[in-house]
Formats: sequence, C-alpha cells, structure tokens
Amino acid sequence: MPVEEFVAGWISGALGLVLGHPFDTVKVRLQTQSTYRGIIDCTVKTYRHESILGFFKGMSFPIASIAVVNSVLFGVYSNALLALTATSHHERRLQPPSYTHVFIAGCTGGFLQAYCLAPFDLIKVRLQNQTEPRARHGGPPPRYRGPVHCAASIFQEEGPRGLFRGAWALTLRDTPTLGIYFVSYEWLCRQATPDGQNPSSTTVLVAGGFAGITSWVTATPLDVIKSRMQMAGLERREYQGLLDCMVSSARQEGLGVFFRGLTINSARAFPVNAVTFLSYEYLLHLWG
Repeated sequence: MPVEEFVAGWISGALGLVLGHPFDTVKVRLQTQSTYRGIIDCTVKTYRHESILGFFKGMSFPIASIAVVNSVLFGVYSNALLALTATSHHERRLQPPSYTHVFIAGCTGGFLQAYCLAPFDLIKVRLQNQTEPRARHGGPPPRYRGPVHCAASIFQEEGPRGLFRGAWALTLRDTPTLGIYFVSYEWLCRQATPDGQNPSSTTVLVAGGFAGITSWVTATPLDVIKSRMQMAGLERREYQGLLDCMVSSARQEGLGVFFRGLTINSARAFPVNAVTFLSYEYLLHLWG
C-alpha cells in the first residue's frame, strides 16, 4: 500500500486546518448556542470576550490528531482507487477512473475517517464551545484546561461511550459527503484540463475550493445534528438518537436550524480545500 498519499494527506490537512480553524470555531458556536445573532455578532463577541486566541480554541489537538485523520481520508481514498482501477495516482490522468469508482473510494475514505475522527472531533467541539477567557487570577477557571483534561473529564463523567457522542451523525455526514467531495473535484479538474494532462495549479485551487463548498452544502444539516449531540452530555441532555435530535431541534427553532453555519462553512470551505488539494497534489508530484 503506497504511503505517500497518507503523508501528503497529513501535511495538506494540517495546512488547511490552521487556515480554517477560526471559521470552524464560529460555525460550531452558531450551531450549538442561541446567544448569537449571526456570524458578525459571534465574531465580535468572541474577539471582545476572548481576544484573537478565542478563535483558535481546541486547535492544538486537531493539529496532532485530526490532521492525521485527514491522512486516513486521502490515503484510503487513493488506495481504494488503486484497488478498484489498478492505476496509481500518477497514472490516473492518462486512465481516468469512472466517477462511480471515485465516489466509492471517497465514501470508503469518509467512513474510515469518521470512525477515527469521532473522539477527536468531540473534544474539539467541546473546547470551541468553551467561551470563558483564559483563567485569570481570582477568576473562575474554564471547565476544561486543555484537550487531555477535556478527554479525561468526558471519560470520567460520561463513560467511554461519552467520547463517541455524535459518532453516527458524523459517519452519516462524512460517508456520502466525501464521495461527493472527490467526484466534484475530479469532474471540475477534467472539465478544465485537456485529456492526459495534469491540471494546472489554478485549476486545482478552484476545483478544490468548489468541491469543498459542494460537500459542505450537503453536509451542514447533519453537521448541526452532530454538534448538538456532542454538546448534549455537557448540558445533561440526552437525545434518544438522530431522529429525536432532529425533531427536537426543528420543533424548538424551525427548519432553518439545519442550515446554521452554512454561510461560514461555505466561506471557510473554499480557501481551506483549495489549499488542501493544491498542497496534496504538489507533494505527490514532488515525490513522484
């Protein structure tokens, strides 16, 4: 099994993560808290109350973990295509795989990514929703002192299963969405590139950006449910499952609740995925 795709996936994932984390923090807060009137209000309040560091809460853990999970996505995707088509990454421009094979490989990568990602994503979401500023002398300390303390607290208070809250919603979000993600990217690259040639850097940037937007448009409703189920343990609220969470959220806040964070998800998705795909393709070309 070629390992270059895994390494390129980790590096490109880390770059995309650093670029997109502030947007992700605002998105998570909009999805799980009702105290903000919109993106601007959330951004301003976060900055005033927590300074610029508030936008980077929970990022150290993703750098060490979720970026690695991104390597699982790209590595499994590429190796699944290798198994389905018997063509390596560098041969696929001459022998393009079918979109069905691309979709199956993307879904496979999405499913395994979600399986690995669940506990790390939960910790990230909990830390991002921690709105207290850094502990000050004489002031109340934040609930979680960091990712390790957060993980230990969840394990102690909610049991081992607590670390997998929202895992099914995450799996249902990522499995088809990442199939759509890779199909969109491949289709856009092929439309803008002559047969048998490698796409230009501009093409990769634009295709990666629009593939990211397309995937998040389809993923946002389940992303909202996933985030709410992850926060339920902290709020001592138990949902009976995905449907219960969906019905409860719709009854209390209307159908619009399922599209909270869509605007900022789309705004974040373009630059993050453009950089991710460009660095991924560049590294594989460099090592080829």
